[in-house]
Amino acid sequence: MKKKRGKVRRRGADEGGYVCPSCGEQIVIPLDASQGRQQEYVEDCPVCCHPNIIHIEFDPAWDEPRVWAEAE
Repeated sequence: MKKKRGKVRRRGADEGGYVCPSCGEQIVIPLDASQGRQQEYVEDCPVCCHPNIIHIEFDPAWDEPRVWAEAE
């Protein structure tokens, strides 16, 4: 009998993800390249509510944007 595998959610081209530095949860966020190649803003983690500084970098040479977070 084969085990059922869980569905793997693939992110779209307009989504990115980071790991919350406070709680360790994987967070998926919408991305908007029209706001510039390098972006930085503060957003509360939707799981633990701690504020994070979100960094996003777009480069046409990369397959996908770089997204990471650090605690505020």
